[in-house]
Amino acid sequence: MKKTAFLSSLVPVLVMGIAYSFLSTAAAQNYYPADIGNTWVLESVDGEERSTYTLEGSETADGEERILLKIRTEELSTGESDTDQYFLTVGDEAIELHRIVLEDEVATLTADFPTPATFFPLQLELSDKWQIQADADVMLGGGLTITGKSTTNLEVVAFEDVVTSAGTFENCAKVRLELMLTTPFLNLDSTTYQWFASDIGPVQYENSDSLIFDLVSSNLLTTPEEPETTEEDIISEPPPEEDVTPETLPEAEVMLEAGPYDVTGDGAVNILDLTFVAAHLGESDSDADVTGDGTVNVLDLVLIAQNLSN
Repeated sequence: MKKTAFLSSLVPVLVMGIAYSFLSTAAAQNYYPADIGNTWVLESVDGEERSTYTLEGSETADGEERILLKIRTEELSTGESDTDQYFLTVGDEAIELHRIVLEDEVATLTADFPTPATFFPLQLELSDKWQIQADADVMLGGGLTITGKSTTNLEVVAFEDVVTSAGTFENCAKVRLELMLTTPFLNLDSTTYQWFASDIGPVQYENSDSLIFDLVSSNLLTTPEEPETTEEDIISEPPPEEDVTPETLPEAEVMLEAGPYDVTGDGAVNILDLTFVAAHLGESDSDADVTGDGTVNVLDLVLIAQNLSN
């Protein structure tokens, strides 16, 4: 099949248009899946502490259902633990925060947000910044309660690959959290870092003492199922291979030997192959993934465009 001048000019436009669409989709990936039942377990690299993140069933407040994010950090040798609770809703542009309860053995901090604050944007880009600010009540031992102001400044400072016990995660958003608590009696401040993987959520954390916690398990991680091996598979042997050449193949089979870029199987690499791959962008469809990297992306489109039949 010979390309016309119109087709030759159309292909670069089509490829660039699809590439732009794909990049826009990638920018909207979800770095904090907020579905009830999601769980993440992170352990410190020294093996002494474990943090478990859980999204639990909703409660109703002011006529609105809220999700509870509970973060429990446990010292494994003693069983002592601290628990942080965040009451959330998912809006159109962000996960919104309504209430915080931070509890340890020394004090309990409570803060309410009459106007919900941004807990986590649904889209993240480098240098994105947001702030969580509220009047906070700190209850100390003996029933003494003091009032202060809590301010947390958050910023996306990098996108990095992260290696954890649960695997390697590419292009993770690294978020810096700077917390300042001001009261009439004491001022506290700390800086921590959290890494989030697309469609997985938190995969690594660095506390204010520079201790690293990395992901060891999550219900969002999928393990490929191994095909079952039957007795028949073990006993039977494949038939001996025959020498096959284009001369010995039927004509219909010769047409299908157009190479890996003929994803439609019509014997030619043409605009139909480009359209097929474009329809599966972002998926793991093996028929459309001509590069074999596990994801259908703009590289597959470019390869097909470079190998269009003359």
